[in-house]
Amino acid sequence: MNTPEDRTTRPPEDTVPGAPREGAMPGSPRESAASRTGSHGVAADARREGAMPETPSEGAVPHQGAASRAPESPAPDTPEAQLRADCSIDTDGRITFRLPPAPAAHPRLLLRLRPKKGQPETTRHVLDLEPDRADGRPHAVLEPHPALDEGRWDVYLLPEPGAERRRLRPGLRDLRALVDGHLRDRPSPVAVRIPYATKDGFLALRVWRRTAHAETRAIDVTDRAVTVTARLHGADLHEGATVRLRLRGTDTVRTLQPRIEGDGRGFSFTAGPGELTDDDGGAARIWDVFVRPTSEAAPIRVGRLLDDVADRKHVHIYPALETDGSSLRPYYTVDNDLAIEVT
Repeated sequence: MNTPEDRTTRPPEDTVPGAPREGAMPGSPRESAASRTGSHGVAADARREGAMPETPSEGAVPHQGAASRAPESPAPDTPEAQLRADCSIDTDGRITFRLPPAPAAHPRLLLRLRPKKGQPETTRHVLDLEPDRADGRPHAVLEPHPALDEGRWDVYLLPEPGAERRRLRPGLRDLRALVDGHLRDRPSPVAVRIPYATKDGFLALRVWRRTAHAETRAIDVTDRAVTVTARLHGADLHEGATVRLRLRGTDTVRTLQPRIEGDGRGFSFTAGPGELTDDDGGAARIWDVFVRPTSEAAPIRVGRLLDDVADRKHVHIYPALETDGSSLRPYYTVDNDLAIEVT
């Protein structure tokens, strides 16, 4: 299977003169998926078909590689500066957290699903921190099962029973196992976890859990049309499969016939100005992209989740197709789903 071929560029990374690339792991030949792409984004998203526009959620700091360190931290003499957790993830989604030695007798790690604005906190997951046999550092393992709910999970230290929780900042994040994640076919349900640093410099997990998922592999914008190549995970394409472009906030749907590869998983489609205008012939706003495996199946969102990029919207940028006074531009939403904006 080919690696992604997105038509993107990447701005220079902030580096220290004479220092190695930040967070690079010795001897690793692979490069982060984000280091092959560009920056900036365009619009907000509704993740599910027919959803109304949503407010942008908290994003990651500029991506710095498959193993990266946190952004600038508080002064080293403050307690918060010591609350850092290293983490690594394997190809099964198993995450190991490692913290500095602590005097607490029964420390635990708390994962909290970030609630929507104005909603109470309802979902938590607690892990015991045990001394590592090699160096005695407290560590905890988040196993692949049970799968976490989709959303953003903040990470806290519970020093001891009854103590106030303390939010953790990221240390070394080893995400090398995620870089080539798009090359492996995934069963249903498709579960994805990516540790990342929030805008305010704290450790969090970006989690997706979907019955099936269509992963984009390439997006090609020409002067006439946009062609998307993708692969379905957790389901197969059958006779009657269609691609659906849904005008956000309406019931308007454009149906396209995909070109299906022989294994029933890979497919591609092409959309031009003719498919991306509203019923009155004027320019529409945002079209969300779905694939329907059969004529009776539920639509499956098309997006890009299977690598080490937690927030793709400000990492990938694509050129616009300019035609008849309108501009068509594909982009990734705040949930890393694919949409096409028409202005």
